[in-house]
Amino acid sequence: MKKIIALFFVAGMLMFSASSLVMGQDNGDTATSGTTEQVAAPQPDAAAAKTDAAAEEKPIHQQLKIKFIEGGPMFMGLVLAALILGLAIAFERIIYLNMASTNTKKLLEKVEDALKTGGIDAAKEVCRNTRGPVASIFYQGLDRYDSGIEVVEKSVISYGSVQMGLMEKGLTWIALFIALAPMLGFLGTVLGMITAFDAIEAAGDINPSLVAGGIKVALITTVGGLIVAMILQVFYNYIVGKIDTLVNNMEDASISLIDILVEYNKKA
Repeated sequence: MKKIIALFFVAGMLMFSASSLVMGQDNGDTATSGTTEQVAAPQPDAAAAKTDAAAEEKPIHQQLKIKFIEGGPMFMGLVLAALILGLAIAFERIIYLNMASTNTKKLLEKVEDALKTGGIDAAKEVCRNTRGPVASIFYQGLDRYDSGIEVVEKSVISYGSVQMGLMEKGLTWIALFIALAPMLGFLGTVLGMITAFDAIEAAGDINPSLVAGGIKVALITTVGGLIVAMILQVFYNYIVGKIDTLVNNMEDASISLIDILVEYNKKA
């Protein structure tokens, strides 16, 4: 719960800073353009050419800021918050899963050698000094060796499910943000269309500029939500694939551990 609150706090601070910076730059550009218009009014063709040249010279981050403002700070801010929170959880999961990766073949060799030289206690010490879910599963199985192989097998299976749950922690939040971002975009689309029709009703005439403004806002929010969903979907699929790989390694290593313990029990 503390992690979630911290993520929301960081996201809020980032959104507030970005919105303040964008609005400040937009107001500065407006004031500068107003002063220029008062000093000299260029010819229409020259003004259009200068506007096109300025649009081409703008870097990508300034264009994104402009689109962010045009899409509406409210809905675009919510979409941005979904992106920031989703990426924060995704990065945390990726770091956790990479740290959980273990060379199972090497670990099995160490456990087998420890059983031959020092018995169960030595094998438990090897697992205790090795990080990762596979080593934790091995330790739980070895700790119940005195109860019999069947108990060891049940313990390995049960604790494997626990470790799998820990690896999948946070995936539901990423899936939520993947679904929520397009919904927020579509909600902005509907409200943008309503704004366009309200403007038409107030004007009493279908003016293309009035309709285009509302539709533009609607499309920007939709595009923003879809882009966020696609970015988070890539990270989600990567994490799911990483978890599947780790689970397969856990299952294979657990079977090998049971075989090693069966052989050890026969020799003992």
